[in-house]
Amino acid sequence: MIAGKGGTGKTTIAACLSFLLADMGYNVIALDTDSVPNLALSLGIPRDIAEKIVPLAQNEELVEERTGARPGSGWGVLFSLTPRVDDIADKYGIRVRDNLKLVVVGSIDASKQGCLCPAIALARHFLRHTLMSPRDIVVVDAEAGAEVFGRGLAEYFDFMFCICEPTVKSILIGMKLVRLARELNVKNNVIVVNKVRSVFDAERMCDKIVGDSIPWHIIRYDDNVVRAEMEGYGLDKIPRDSVIFLDLKTLIKRFMPWLIK
Repeated sequence: MIAGKGGTGKTTIAACLSFLLADMGYNVIALDTDSVPNLALSLGIPRDIAEKIVPLAQNEELVEERTGARPGSGWGVLFSLTPRVDDIADKYGIRVRDNLKLVVVGSIDASKQGCLCPAIALARHFLRHTLMSPRDIVVVDAEAGAEVFGRGLAEYFDFMFCICEPTVKSILIGMKLVRLARELNVKNNVIVVNKVRSVFDAERMCDKIVGDSIPWHIIRYDDNVVRAEMEGYGLDKIPRDSVIFLDLKTLIKRFMPWLIK
């Protein structure tokens, strides 16, 4: 799972990590669970197609079909907490390449639907099913902030990479998110400090604030990412020898060495 405060670059990291893992030959499902989903654009899906994607949690017809209740139908409505979800990735997933697929799950408007609703039931059961299925790798671009932890959707994640900016405030927030992840028994947690211009200063800050309490990793600032965002093309167009891909390859080697073939 790629988590963190909004604006830290977690969608960028999620997309680039998905590409790298697909390059390594793994079958990858990228799940966008953000309330403002934009992983599709980062994965290079054309804007006219991306704009037409209806997130699963906002697809009222699908939610009603699978759970037996329509979102926002009020309290006291009976609905299934274990709806059928085994065909959702195939039916609603968007193929980026042969071994990389995107499913936009979306988030839930809690002010409209509350903390326990049919949409959350569908999203949660789909995430659980996908994470426990015998697929190679699932990369989740999580909701910004602590929302994903509050809904208990992180219970089955093997890894949580918490993306932070190279500031004291951002890293402290990241440490709080790691504590929440540990409470949900997320097995491995890493603070990833992104968009770093001075590696020396970032390392000194992490040594002082984080120390040995949480593993941490640094991703350097990459002009190629900024250029891709400004010109609106997918991050798959960035050369694989670019800074962000090199630093993510190092992250994989450090924390998931068993994936190296």
